[in-house]
Amino acid sequence: MGLFLRKSRRRLDLRTLLEWASRLGYAARGTVYVGLGGLALLAAADLVPRARGATAMLAAWAKWPPGLALIALVAAGLIGFSLWRGLQAVFDADRHGTSPKAWAIRAGQAVSGMVYGSLAWSALELLDAFEDVGEADEEQTADATAATILALPHGDHLLMTAGLVLLGVGIGGVVQGLAQDFAKRLDCGEAACRRLVPLARFGYAARGFATLCVGLFVVGAGWHARSSEARSWAGALQALERQPLGAWLLGVVALGLVAFGVFGFGEAIWRRIRPPAV
Repeated sequence: MGLFLRKSRRRLDLRTLLEWASRLGYAARGTVYVGLGGLALLAAADLVPRARGATAMLAAWAKWPPGLALIALVAAGLIGFSLWRGLQAVFDADRHGTSPKAWAIRAGQAVSGMVYGSLAWSALELLDAFEDVGEADEEQTADATAATILALPHGDHLLMTAGLVLLGVGIGGVVQGLAQDFAKRLDCGEAACRRLVPLARFGYAARGFATLCVGLFVVGAGWHARSSEARSWAGALQALERQPLGAWLLGVVALGLVAFGVFGFGEAIWRRIRPPAV
């Protein structure tokens, strides 16, 4: 009996730890998107030279007196979020099932986990002064990645396929923002949900639109077989700003990214999180 209680307590403690790591992860993701959206909003208002990507934003934080502590917290949260994404993808923590749609959702969660894990690693590198990550690195990375793909057999087709996948993800994000029932994810009161759901809709749609822009550049890089046409998120937002009414478009997208970040804080508090039995 005592052994059973000890095992149950250990299982409960681990499940609680996973839940709190996940909540910290949602808060960290919210912080990243509020920062990205805020910088893009400042760029739209011509208060800073240009929009920036996530790694460049972290590098800018490092210049503030409390910046390294904030980066450390965000890195820890993103590691927790990556772990949660892995549980969602591998163990179906959200109970999506095994339908084709469910497998597609779980595949997206796995990719999301890898993306945020990579961002966490960039933050840790910055903390350890291994690498001075910045905006130029992001564009160079996009160019180098595209060049690597183009160097493969049928690389132009592979790059266009990657761009089409990004287009699909972007369109899916917009559709999700318009059609998803976000309230079912949350365990909050009616008043809180009434405020959070519109933020989620606006945020997912804006993030999807930004991803769609990146996809268009990647498709173009593959179509013309020129790696220099590929863009990171920051590059895509800067290109958006250069279009007719670009400052207004960038401002709307920026507000959407901030809304997505604020919704992330709401998920950190109220999201239904059910870690699988371990």
